[in-house]
Amino acid sequence: MLGTATSSREDCLYCDGPAPTLEMFDWEVLLPAEGGEERVSASGANSGQATAMDELRNALRRTEPREGAWGRITRRTYEFGAPVDDWRRELVFTAVLDLAGSVRFTRAEL
Repeated sequence: MLGTATSSREDCLYCDGPAPTLEMFDWEVLLPAEGGEERVSASGANSGQATAMDELRNALRRTEPREGAWGRITRRTYEFGAPVDDWRRELVFTAVLDLAGSVRFTRAEL
């Protein structure tokens, strides 16, 4: 049919311009557990990278430095019309809490 969109990924009925993408930043604090696996102490998601870094920093500071806590920030993106399972994930930062109580971020290799 003429005038029919070929794909929801290509055409957004409510948008001007190309199909939008959504970006979220997940943060989580991990603690060592028996058997070598990590367990999540705290986690969350924000639409801004700086906010996610602040949340992770505050959550890490609430843990004891000797617990070996560390954290990571993962960037999730997906295109309009894509199912949630199709979100692309990439590690952006890792963070550690040093013995002085300072949080040190390291940018992940892309």
